[in-house]
Amino acid sequence: MERMSDDERALSIRVADDIGEVPAVLRRPAGATATVVVAHGAGAGMGHPFITGFCRALGDLGVASLRFDFPYRAAGRRFPDRPPVAIATWRSVMDAARAEAADGEPVWASGKSFGGRMASMAVAEGMDAAGLVFLGYPLHPPGRPEKSRDEHFPELAGVPMLVLQGRNDPFAVPNEQLDALVATLAPSAVLDWIDGANHSFEVKGAKRPAAKIGAGLAPRVAEFIATRA
Repeated sequence: MERMSDDERALSIRVADDIGEVPAVLRRPAGATATVVVAHGAGAGMGHPFITGFCRALGDLGVASLRFDFPYRAAGRRFPDRPPVAIATWRSVMDAARAEAADGEPVWASGKSFGGRMASMAVAEGMDAAGLVFLGYPLHPPGRPEKSRDEHFPELAGVPMLVLQGRNDPFAVPNEQLDALVATLAPSAVLDWIDGANHSFEVKGAKRPAAKIGAGLAPRVAEFIATRA
């Protein structure tokens, strides 16, 4: 079981009668200026060091975070939920985050890979969010750029959006494909390439623990949110 820090609080969020509840962890620093809801990638849950490092670093910068597990992960299943279940989960978790936030505080949706993609689909379907932050968007399966997962992006026009992406991420090679997609949503959307980084934001020859890698992205996110306040 994950060991939480002293300033984190465990939550249980009900999604629907046929889906049940999902676990979440809230970290809310005093005087938080915003809340970022953070979803994990397909292969690891909210307790992965990359996610915990990212969320805790956000807290150190005055930004609250709410990380959660999708139902499949909470149930110990291996394969990700289908979009309708993942989107319903996103809606319920965002509602819970708003209930914890101060009046008027912006609540952002963020996610690693699968989690971010599901957040964007939820927003495209009308989920309220101050903006989106992608911690690596899985634009297409590795080696299959023709299978682009961007059909819903026109519905995100005008939504503040930060895409953090590794230059060597096989889900976004060739880089020009993601450049072109984000350009269609400018100026509300910003693409921030991380040179040498792969899908996990690891850089060859610069070995760092996953928690530090995640934490290293937090200042970029906090700055972007502050500029959109």
